[in-house]
Amino acid sequence: MNKSYLITVLLAAIAAMALYNQNAGPAPYSFDQFKVEYQKSYSKVGEEAYRKTIFLRNLVKIAEHNANPSNTYTQGVNQFTDLTDAEFQALYLTLNVPKVNNEVYVDKVVPNADIDWTAAGKVTPVKNQAQCGSCWAFSATAALESTVLIATGASNDFSEQQLVDCSRSYGNQGCNGGWMDSAFQYIQAKGITTGSAYPYVARDQACKIDSGAQKVTGFVDVPGCDNLLNALSGRPISVAVDASVWSPYKSGILSNCGTAVNHGVLLVGASDTYWKIKNSWGGAWGESGFIRLNRGNTCAVCSYPSYPTI
Repeated sequence: MNKSYLITVLLAAIAAMALYNQNAGPAPYSFDQFKVEYQKSYSKVGEEAYRKTIFLRNLVKIAEHNANPSNTYTQGVNQFTDLTDAEFQALYLTLNVPKVNNEVYVDKVVPNADIDWTAAGKVTPVKNQAQCGSCWAFSATAALESTVLIATGASNDFSEQQLVDCSRSYGNQGCNGGWMDSAFQYIQAKGITTGSAYPYVARDQACKIDSGAQKVTGFVDVPGCDNLLNALSGRPISVAVDASVWSPYKSGILSNCGTAVNHGVLLVGASDTYWKIKNSWGGAWGESGFIRLNRGNTCAVCSYPSYPTI
């Protein structure tokens, strides 16, 4: 066993004590606990030892972050803690940004920033894209589900798998990335079915159902943070973000991220100090599947917003 690994183990043990004994529990959080809680198993020879090393190093980073009083959000262990930053980005952050000419939303009237579509009951449950770069599909279906719920009162679960499998001719690439506007274009032409009719399997496969009862009449792009806030007062909105530092997020208002968009999510609310976002990494991640970002163009959230029309 090499010296650097022993140092990592020691630091991680100290970090675990600091991270979980301070406020959240009676004992350090171990790699064995992590495997049980997140149902992790490793079949390749040497992989478990490798994942444990990454887990321990990430545990140190989490403790160091949470010990810094200047940070405005907390980090925690989640399903990504056994991944390197590069692995996380390759698996989950695969948004493709094309040039799409479309109607643009412009309105200089900015409402009071006190919007929460989740509290209003107009946001469908958080889903989990798993290890497939299909965030764009989840963002698009989430936006459409909320749009229909607001307009009709009907709650739907639309099929992300249909978008993954069937919308390649519109520029999407399945589990290797896509774009929300391209998904809306497909739904406008073909329609989309339900998740029960076309279940999500988190992998690319041949198109099985290339149509659906729910269509959109088009979609609207929303340039700029002021326009985004005003448009948000009418419905949740698909947004593209730079989520490179999101993997260990646990709670609070995140403010330090880049501007190279790589992830599609749904903007569901705003206050004077933050944006509220619904993610597609399951309910155990973040604030029950949601994250708050500092108001402004944090993580490039104001750069590529759009929403479908019905």
